[in-house]
Amino acid sequence: MNFTYLIFMLPALILSFWAQSRVKSAFTKWSQLPNTHRVTGLETAEHLKPRVGLQNVTLSRVKGTLTDHYDPSNDTLALSQGVADAPSIAAMAITAHELGHALQDKEGYGPMRLRTAIVPIVGLGSNLGLILVMVGIVLQIAGLTWLGIILFSGTALFSLVTLPVEFDASNRARKMLDDTGLVVSEEERKGVDDMLKAAAWTYVAGLLTSLAQIFYYISMAGRASGSRRS
Repeated sequence: MNFTYLIFMLPALILSFWAQSRVKSAFTKWSQLPNTHRVTGLETAEHLKPRVGLQNVTLSRVKGTLTDHYDPSNDTLALSQGVADAPSIAAMAITAHELGHALQDKEGYGPMRLRTAIVPIVGLGSNLGLILVMVGIVLQIAGLTWLGIILFSGTALFSLVTLPVEFDASNRARKMLDDTGLVVSEEERKGVDDMLKAAAWTYVAGLLTSLAQIFYYISMAGRASGSRRS
C-alpha cells in the first residue's frame, strides 16, 4: 500500500463504496415494502419455476444478508433469510434475478458458460500473477513481471464477462415478473428496477477495480524498467 497505489485505486474505491451503499439503501427501502401478492422469495420462486420451465431447480436457504445465488453445478437456488421468508418487493426482485441465472444455465447462455469455464484459470492466474509481478520487480526480470501482469489480467476478463451475464439475468427477471403477473403496480416495477440497477453497479465497480490494479502493476513495471536503464 502506497500513495501511488491510492492514486490508481481511488476512483474504483469510490465507485465501489457508492455501489455498495446504493445496494444497501435500495434493499433497506424495498425490503420494507410488501409486494401486491404478499409472496415471499421462496413463494416467488415456486410460482415462477413451472412457468419458465425450471422445475428441476432446487430451493434452499443460505446464511447471511444478500448472499443469494444460483449454483449451476447442482441446479440449486439459495436464498438468504431476508429474501426467502420476506414478502417484499426486494425479495421478489432478487429471487427473479437469480432465477434469471438458472434460465441462462438451462439455455446454455454463452457468456455464462464462458464465465464458468474461466473461473479456475482466473483463480490461479490472479494469485500466481501477483506473485510473479512482485518477484519480477524485485529481481528485475522484465519478462517475469509482464507474465505476471498478463496472468493477473484474467481478473479483468472475468469482470468483463460478468457484466452481460448479470445484465441479462436482470432483463430476464423483469420479463418473468411482468409475464407471470407478479408485478402489477408501478411502485413494484420501480422497486424491482431500482434493486436490479443498484446491483448492476457493483459489477461495473468490480471491473473498474480490476482494471485499476492492472494499470498500477503496469506502472510499477514501467518504473522498474526505467530504473534499470538509468
